[in-house]
Amino acid sequence: MSPRAQWSALVTGLCFFSHPMSGHLRCSAAAAGRSTMWELTVLLFLDLILGHLTLILFFTLLPPIPSPPATPEKPILSLHPPWTTIFKGEKVTLRCDGYHPLLLELRPISTLWYLGHLLLPSYKKSIEVHTPGVYRCQTRGAPVSDPIHLSVSNDWLILQVPYAAVFEGEPLVMRCRGWYDKIVYKLHYYHDGQPVRYFHSSANYTVPQARASDSGRYQCSGTMRIPVESAPMFSAKVAVTVQELFQAPALRVIGRVEARGGAFGGVVLRCETRLHPQKRDTPLQFAFYKYSRPVRRYDWDAEYTVPEPEVEELESYWCEAATATRSVRKRSPWLQLPGRGSPLDLASTTAPDPGNQPLSFRKPPVSRSVPSVPSVPNVTSAGPQFPAGGAPTAGPPACAPPTPLQQTAGALKPDVALLLREMQLLQGLLSRVVLELKETQSLPGHTVETPTSHSAVSQGTPETTTVES
Repeated sequence: MSPRAQWSALVTGLCFFSHPMSGHLRCSAAAAGRSTMWELTVLLFLDLILGHLTLILFFTLLPPIPSPPATPEKPILSLHPPWTTIFKGEKVTLRCDGYHPLLLELRPISTLWYLGHLLLPSYKKSIEVHTPGVYRCQTRGAPVSDPIHLSVSNDWLILQVPYAAVFEGEPLVMRCRGWYDKIVYKLHYYHDGQPVRYFHSSANYTVPQARASDSGRYQCSGTMRIPVESAPMFSAKVAVTVQELFQAPALRVIGRVEARGGAFGGVVLRCETRLHPQKRDTPLQFAFYKYSRPVRRYDWDAEYTVPEPEVEELESYWCEAATATRSVRKRSPWLQLPGRGSPLDLASTTAPDPGNQPLSFRKPPVSRSVPSVPSVPNVTSAGPQFPAGGAPTAGPPACAPPTPLQQTAGALKPDVALLLREMQLLQGLLSRVVLELKETQSLPGHTVETPTSHSAVSQGTPETTTVES
C-alpha cells in the first residue's frame, strides 16, 4: 500500500472515532474522491476543538456544589422530656441535630447512635429509648456528641433535674415526682443535706438565677397516699453543677495614646475575659472604675482610655463585666497605673481582688518610709574593732540601707513597749476588782473599806506601776 493510501485510511479511522455521524459522510466523500486529504484534516481538527469547547461550556454552567465545612462541629443531642431520671416502663425521645451531608449512596446513613460502646440499629434523626445508660450520637463526618446519662428508677419518689448544662444567671428547675405522677405531700427539697424549700404538695423548685454556690447534691422527701398517707420517703441524691458563664475579668494596659493637637493622650486599658465555648455568642458589657467612682458606665466596648492629666502616681483602676440583663456580674482585681513620665509596663501586676469587701473612696495608703540611720559602734582612730577570731564575718555592707522588714521592726518597738505598759495597768485593775469581789462575797452585808491605792508589780520587770483609785 502506498503512503498516500495509508494516510487516507488513518484519517478515515480518526474521522469515525472523533465524530461517528458526520465522520461517516466526510470519510465516504473522501473515499469517493470528492474531497482532498487536506480538507479532511482541517475538518478533523475543527471537530476536536468544537468538542472540547462544548465540554468546557457544560461544566461552567453547572451550579456550584456546596462543600462541607472544614471542621464540622459536634452534633447536639437533646432529650424530650428534659429529665435524666424516669420511672421503669417510661420512654423518652433522643434527638440528634447536626451536619447531615448529601450522600449519593443507595442506603445513606445519616445518624449513628451509641449506647455506651454498643452501636444501636437505628439511623434516624430521633429515637425512643427506655434503657438506662449513656447515649451518644454521630453524624457523617462529625465527631461524637456530648453524652446524656439516662437513669431508670423503681423507687416511689424520684428527683428530676435537667439534662442540659445550667450556666450562671440561668434558671435552675427541678421537680420531685411521685410514682407515675402521684401527688407528693409535705414536700421538702434539700441542698447538700440542708432543707431549702417546703411545699404543701407537688411543686417544682426553681432557682431564678443560678450561681456557682448552687452546685451540689440535691434530694427531696415527702409522703404519698397509697391509699392512706405513707411515712416520709426520700429520693436518691442527684448531683447538679452550675457551669461558669465567663471567667473573672482581668484589667490590662495595652498601650498609650499620644497627644495630638489639642487632644490629650492617655493610657489604654482593656477588660479581658473568656466565655464558655457553648456560650461564646453571649454579649457582654463592661464598666470601668477608679477606686469606687465609675469613670465609664456599662458599654459594649471592652477598652477605656485614661486621659493623660488623670495618670498620676499609683492611680488604681478596676473593671466589671456583666451580661446585658446584669444577671451575672464579675469584677477584676485592682490595677495600679504608672505615674506620669514613668515607663509603661504592659505586664504590670495587679493587686488582690477586692471581692465582696466594701469599697473605699480613699486612695490606698502609699508607703513613704524614710530609711533610718543604722547605729554605728564606737570606733577608734585605728579603725573598727573586730571580735576575737581574726577576720570579720561576712554580712551586708555597712552602707547598705536597712531592709523594709528591719524598718518595720524598728518602727514597732516603741508601740510594743507602750502596749506592754497598758497591759500591766489593765492587769492591776483586774486584780483589784477580783479581790474586792472576793471580800464582798465572804462578808455579806458588811461594808468593806476600799483601799485608796493598790500597787501591781509585773513579774519579770523591775518597774512597779501604781494605780490610784
